Amino acid sequence: MPNNPTDDSEGLPASTTIPGPLHVQRYPAHDLIVWQPEGVLDDRLLDEIGEWLCAIEETSPPSKRFVDLNGLRMVAVRTSHVFNFARKRAEQFSGVTLVKSALFSEDWVGFGVARLYESLMKETPIEARAFRERAKAAVWLGVPADILKLEKRSAAPH
Repeated sequence: MPNNPTDDSEGLPASTTIPGPLHVQRYPAHDLIVWQPEGVLDDRLLDEIGEWLCAIEETSPPSKRFVDLNGLRMVAVRTSHVFNFARKRAEQFSGVTLVKSALFSEDWVGFGVARLYESLMKETPIEARAFRERAKAAVWLGVPADILKLEKRSAAPH
């Protein structure tokens, strides 16, 4: 773990693209997966996220995750679906070692959904935390802050 996770002076560690949604990167040196979903966060996308997480956890469960919700154009997920998703994730992940999931959003609605998920995952092996500042997420995850500075990859309007 770096002495100063927010120190941007060193070069970024190598990342690899992994199967699944677009814009997912794995940083093996930090045991980290970074992802920026795009489009509309609705019930369907949330289910796809859950299916993808289950598949990735079967092969090599990372202990740290960073999800940047700033690529979303809209949040249209039903609150009840977030509750069901959290319950299902906790059941699927039971008995597995602790995983840290940092959820980042500058948008208040995305941040609100992230905070809801954070509260629903208490007392589970998935330690979720919502952030509005990347640097604080980097410190919490124990990774260099530059890894979490994702470049905008699409021209989706906001």
